[in-house]
Amino acid sequence: MNLTGKTALVTGSTSGIGLGIALKLAEAGANLVLNGFGDNEAAVAQVSQHGGNVIHHPADVSRAEEIEALFEVIGQTFGAVDILVNNAGIQHVAPVEAFPVERWDQIIAINLTSAFHTTRLALPGMRARNWGRIVNIASAHGLVASANKSAYVAAKHGLVGLTKSVALETATTGITCNALCPGWVLTPLVQQQIDSRAQASGNAEQARHDLLAEKQPSLEFVEPAQLGELTLFLCSEAASQVRGAAWSMDGGWTAQ
Repeated sequence: MNLTGKTALVTGSTSGIGLGIALKLAEAGANLVLNGFGDNEAAVAQVSQHGGNVIHHPADVSRAEEIEALFEVIGQTFGAVDILVNNAGIQHVAPVEAFPVERWDQIIAINLTSAFHTTRLALPGMRARNWGRIVNIASAHGLVASANKSAYVAAKHGLVGLTKSVALETATTGITCNALCPGWVLTPLVQQQIDSRAQASGNAEQARHDLLAEKQPSLEFVEPAQLGELTLFLCSEAASQVRGAAWSMDGGWTAQ
């Protein structure tokens, strides 16, 4: 892949899946716009080693006005977004009747509504150039559910639905829109769940095994770099007719 001259925006990209995808896009020559609340200086330094120009913008993607400000900076710096990766996400675990209303609103805003705003702002430029790639990082939870994760499951199912609608609206153009549906990836969010289990059991390795065994038959985590490689494929000409797909990379989770 040669993405020299293309500009990619990856939300939630200071660590985990987003950073893994950003690294692969940078290796292919793309300019990168990173976004997130983590160690942005370290992320920029790491991505910059792979070529292309790299900036970070601290937009809170739960706020439409901050996403609009982000796109203004991108326009001034690079011109437009060619590759949009909607990855920002948060999680909260609780039964529906005990789910904090403010946490529900926040999860829907960050995991779903932010992708609507970034997509509506990116599409005009993509249409003008008749080329663009939108990759929404959904989840196995965009295809199947788990108890006590109602907001996350609802948001990820919604993201898969948004993906399909955008794919249909752009079907006769050079723009594609697809969703990736990873299973367990060892991100900071997942590590928190392992740590919580380990506190209860006193055995970190057993907690890791048990988390995987409940859902993921491979008993191995999906790696951010693997998701990055799949994103690169979706950016290629070979994937120009992959439209509206919800592509599972989940160690067999949804095959069960």
